[in-house]
Amino acid sequence: MAIWLNKDSKVIVQGMTGSTGMKHTKLMLGDGTNVVGGVNPRKAGQSVDFEGTEVPVFGTVKEAIEKTGANVSVIFVPEKFTKDAVVEAIDAEIPLAVVITEGIAVHDTAAFWAYAGKKGNKTRIIGPNCPGIITPGQSNVGIIPGDITKPGRIGLVSKSGTLTYQMMYELRDIGFSTAVGIGGDPIIGTTHIDALAAFQDDPDTDLIVMIGEIGGDAEERAAAFIAENVTKPVVGYVAGFTAPEGKTMGHAGAIVSGSSGTAQAKKEALEAAGVKVGKTPTETAKLAREILSA
Repeated sequence: MAIWLNKDSKVIVQGMTGSTGMKHTKLMLGDGTNVVGGVNPRKAGQSVDFEGTEVPVFGTVKEAIEKTGANVSVIFVPEKFTKDAVVEAIDAEIPLAVVITEGIAVHDTAAFWAYAGKKGNKTRIIGPNCPGIITPGQSNVGIIPGDITKPGRIGLVSKSGTLTYQMMYELRDIGFSTAVGIGGDPIIGTTHIDALAAFQDDPDTDLIVMIGEIGGDAEERAAAFIAENVTKPVVGYVAGFTAPEGKTMGHAGAIVSGSSGTAQAKKEALEAAGVKVGKTPTETAKLAREILSA
């Protein structure tokens, strides 16, 4: 089992023929991902050879779905065109759209997120500005390195790309059911709560690791959800314990004002919900290891 992505997922790549899309399509194929097509209206009807694997290019997401049965799109389109790409995926009712692109205007993200809701939320959006989602040994959609862990029974949801990779590596001997990088922008599609609910319902996930960061109240809301709805053990890490107050960090969403949004406030909220919180990623991995070996 896994959440949202498995060996049967059929993946298309919007922006596949660009340099970033080409690079990561090759890596995704190398990880066993079933990439069935790319989307570029200017190159429709062509195909790209990835070391012996021919991947066709379609003019639209709708056509790609009709021809291949695709149910996942990963989006590497430049930021000024990303809103249109996501809207196209939503109109085609693809079940999962993973938006890797960073630097998207918050107004654009708000617009396509509202549009998804208006259309009945038939498309789950992960991102933007995220590393994607991986179910090790089955499928890898995005930019997460596929060789740093193995299949296992830990579920991971993280705001930070690099901390996703570090946690996967720290616990590589145990392995992961699915790891989801949700992104750290002020507005994102899939949230900590969405992933927590999915991992709670996944019979092959025994423990959940949740990585947050300073700014906003997403972690506090996740803590309230955990207290009410999650019976599996959860361990957490909040990036930004040493950040000066009022400092804007690398992620657009990581802004601290007063005591609201600080790492300490988030840590206390999570601990009140029964979550064990590490002060470093390594300490968090150690907590997970202790729970699973108990």
